[in-house]
Amino acid sequence: MRLRLSLLFARFARLMGLFPWHWLLAVLVAVDGYVFLQPLLHLIGSQGLLRVVRVGDSASVRSFLDSGGMVQILHLMLGLGVQVMAIGLLYRARIAWVMSLLLLAAVGAYSLVHGQGHLGLFIYTVVLAILLLIYWRSFDRASLTAGSLFAVLSVLSLLVYAVFGVLYLGDEFAPPIHDPITALYFSIVSMSTVGYGDIAPHTDAARLFTVSIIILGITVFATSISAVVGPLIGGNLRRLVHGRTTRIMRKNHIILAGADALAQSLYEALKKRGHEVTVIVPSLAGHPYPPEADLLEGDASETGVLEQAGAAQARYILALHQDDAENAFIVMAGREAGGPDTRLVALVNVPTHLAKIRRVSPDIVISLQALGSEILARTLSGEPVDEALITRLLFGEKAPDAAAAPGDPVPAA
Repeated sequence: MRLRLSLLFARFARLMGLFPWHWLLAVLVAVDGYVFLQPLLHLIGSQGLLRVVRVGDSASVRSFLDSGGMVQILHLMLGLGVQVMAIGLLYRARIAWVMSLLLLAAVGAYSLVHGQGHLGLFIYTVVLAILLLIYWRSFDRASLTAGSLFAVLSVLSLLVYAVFGVLYLGDEFAPPIHDPITALYFSIVSMSTVGYGDIAPHTDAARLFTVSIIILGITVFATSISAVVGPLIGGNLRRLVHGRTTRIMRKNHIILAGADALAQSLYEALKKRGHEVTVIVPSLAGHPYPPEADLLEGDASETGVLEQAGAAQARYILALHQDDAENAFIVMAGREAGGPDTRLVALVNVPTHLAKIRRVSPDIVISLQALGSEILARTLSGEPVDEALITRLLFGEKAPDAAAAPGDPVPAA
């Protein structure tokens, strides 16, 4: 009964793994951004963007900001930021997941303070943030696309802050800045720390504001470059190391799925005997293997992961997880991905699961409890323990000259 429940839960987990939950979460995040932006979009649709924002000159900007325009700008940037990060979630990018949580926190706080009774949006945003936290393992990639979106969003946000700030303080620069083009020029020159000197702040407020643009510009450009270049370099290095070297070596090797003490001991014993071993461990989980190990992160019960590990050229696929249901699924996936000479080995942790594990037809079934108890019982009874007995216990085969004793494992079908 316990194994059936484990198989049911494991099958449900695999079904959930096949469903692209990151797509659903990305859509839900985009809906949150749209609902958050809807009042402002309605206002822009009825009056026009320029009349709402009013960036014609420094006087109109000052009037706009003094009348609460900064709140509208914040509203617009938060909503657009959520929409942009929803695109990054489609690529399962970690940076998009982090930024989405931060933006959703800001959206929730804004809705609670300025939402004028929009409690439903606040509750929806909180639930959505909880879902992102629950499915955090789904967002484990470094995406160049998501990094580029983050860079664009960061630069545009800083430009909006700089342009409106410069126009608001226009008379405090020498010469004064009263038009958006000059404000954009000064903002870019300050953000890039070029500093031509043709425009300079001459009051304390303008100087402090310029300092903030410079500091934010350095920070934004540095983080944007790392967000874009990091995945690009990292991806090339991974393809160079794993794609060109280890795949060539993955032939006549042994695939070991598991990360517990038994798997580690077996890995060390196989390496001492000169075998090539490829290890598969769950994603984002710790493992005891050395850094030089040929290691893949993923679900070994997925055919694609086994194919990436070179299952078609492997000699053995060892399912050594602590969960018997997981080992059964690995055997079934290995049957699909393995080659004609690949043998499948399954570990049985609960002796009562032996007969059920055999239904998935592994070539070798290992039950340490059953094997140990049988050998100990025969030793205490003075019965012989020979190679034929070990073969029968491991392979489910009867020795030619020995009959099955009571309590022996059921032969494989």
